[in-house]
Amino acid sequence: MKKGLTSLCYGFFSTLANPTRLAIMEKLSKSDMNVTQLSEALGQEQSMISHNLEKLTRCRFVYSQRKGKTIVYSLNQETAAALFNTVDNHAKKHCPYKGKCPDSRSFA
Repeated sequence: MKKGLTSLCYGFFSTLANPTRLAIMEKLSKSDMNVTQLSEALGQEQSMISHNLEKLTRCRFVYSQRKGKTIVYSLNQETAAALFNTVDNHAKKHCPYKGKCPDSRSFA
């Protein structure tokens, strides 16, 4: 394995290993949104959405653009499409649960 790849992969996957961040990405795959719209769509506090958007924008999974007084977020479609396709392909071809994974706590 390439030197440093473990650290790179850890940073990449740990950013994604959060249900709120994945839900944000899923919402943004349908349309660009601001924090208020995301907060309402996901039923979460704006501070929680903002905290998670900061991590997604830092890693460029999500882009931000100021429009007047509002910041609008959009999904990095190139990266997200490849990720979502990989997950879908894996679930269809290899997952014994066919994408309906049991709660991870049941594995403990």
